[in-house]
Amino acid sequence: MSNKRVLLQRAEEQFLNHEYDNALKIYSLLLQDYPQMKDARVGVFLSDMGLESDEDAQALFDYYQAIKDSSDDAERIIDELMQTITATRVVIQEHLLGGLEEAAIEDGVRYSDFVKLIEEKGSFKEAFEDIMFSTRVVIRTREEFIDFIRRLVDADYQEMAAGYLDSLAESFGPDQEIYALYHLIQKPTK
Repeated sequence: MSNKRVLLQRAEEQFLNHEYDNALKIYSLLLQDYPQMKDARVGVFLSDMGLESDEDAQALFDYYQAIKDSSDDAERIIDELMQTITATRVVIQEHLLGGLEEAAIEDGVRYSDFVKLIEEKGSFKEAFEDIMFSTRVVIRTREEFIDFIRRLVDADYQEMAAGYLDSLAESFGPDQEIYALYHLIQKPTK
């Protein structure tokens, strides 16, 4: 029993250190001995995802850690997450920041429509969690990007906000308002 906990802890440490190959191996070993182990199943999935998209994998790992013990239907949420994860990305492409063809948003929702959903739900966090695993939010302008980052930070998604800033800040050139968004992010201390 303690061997299982030690391996799980080691796998999680490797994952958090962005060592996805090592984490994947350890999670896979756990699945061989404990095929129904939820943490190992999710770990394999997120480690594989981390090999392609570090920020998304880390953000989803944080989300999983937050809900796994606090929600009665966490198992269902996680299963849905793993079934629809390939559609789970907020699409922000450099060529979209200036303008967007209608065809480019057929697999996503416009940011303005997402803002309407936030107003209907009364909460950014609730609206974001409702759509983050099933569709994409298409951000077309600098103002939408700034608003999105601010809302992420306000909803306690600092790591995700930092990931989007890190990957796209250069797209805006020397834009002080974009760089000022980093000051909003309060990185958790360990």
